[in-house]
Amino acid sequence: MPVSADQLPEPAAPSPPPGLVTVGRFDQRPGYSISRPGGADSWLFVWTTGGEGRLTQGAAETGAGAGDLVVLGPDLPHHYAVAPGARHWAFWWVHCQARPTWTDWLRPYALGDRLYAVTPVPDGVRGRLESAFRRMLTDARWTGAGAPPEGEPETEPREEPQGESEEESEGAAEDGRVAVAHGTAARELTLCSLESVVLLATATAHGEPDRSGLDVRIRQAEALIAADPGAPHTVESLAAGVSLSASRFAHLFTQQLGRSPMRALLAARLLHAARLLEATDLPVERVAAASGFSSPFHFNRVFRQRYGAPPGAYRAGLRR
Repeated sequence: MPVSADQLPEPAAPSPPPGLVTVGRFDQRPGYSISRPGGADSWLFVWTTGGEGRLTQGAAETGAGAGDLVVLGPDLPHHYAVAPGARHWAFWWVHCQARPTWTDWLRPYALGDRLYAVTPVPDGVRGRLESAFRRMLTDARWTGAGAPPEGEPETEPREEPQGESEEESEGAAEDGRVAVAHGTAARELTLCSLESVVLLATATAHGEPDRSGLDVRIRQAEALIAADPGAPHTVESLAAGVSLSASRFAHLFTQQLGRSPMRALLAARLLHAARLLEATDLPVERVAAASGFSSPFHFNRVFRQRYGAPPGAYRAGLRR
């Protein structure tokens, strides 16, 4: 039976319905991990206040430390967890539909596959962002009658680990502080606060928008692969693209990512092919060519190895 385009080992966690605005704050311990192989219908905004997390969407990946705003766009497989070696990960999060103007503000911080890492946000701005998230939590509960409630008070993170399952971890926040904006007024007011977060963060962040710890040249090479997996990339062309010798580039890439450049390229091409099979009616031969495979026979063989079914059966299984 075929797996989805970016199958992940953890059970799939549901995401909130796209028409709602859901906001909360978690303080999670090692072992917390959320996987959505089918992605989410809504955008996810994550503002880290302590510890460190790790977020992946499609072929893009980033770390998140205190003061980092990471945004995941909809409809792509994603996964996030407490970063390896971190003692915890404290963060505010919002699921919602993004306003159209926000994508222009986020674009300079794009890492690929609709993943954006806005970092580092200056210390002087972080207090305003924290206040905006607290305001969101209270505004989401507003019924539209009378004045909106006062902001949430400052509290200390709880020390004990969170729930056992994926769904429990996703639904149980520190101090139970999760709110869903059901009413029109509550949704719009909450989105206004989130808009201020996105605007302030993107307008004031400086430096390389990535906290992964990878050599920036390796990150650039990953971006070259992700931007056009079907291109005739080679070790030599990728190395030239980041101003390294082929041998130095291959060594650094393998050392930092745990797989060779050509294995990373193959994985990106197979993921690209799976997306084309899912989203288009292109013949399998054209999918193969568009994904960088010159031999349909080779494409069928490696696709079956990765997804458990040949391309045609993979597409047919999804449509059934």
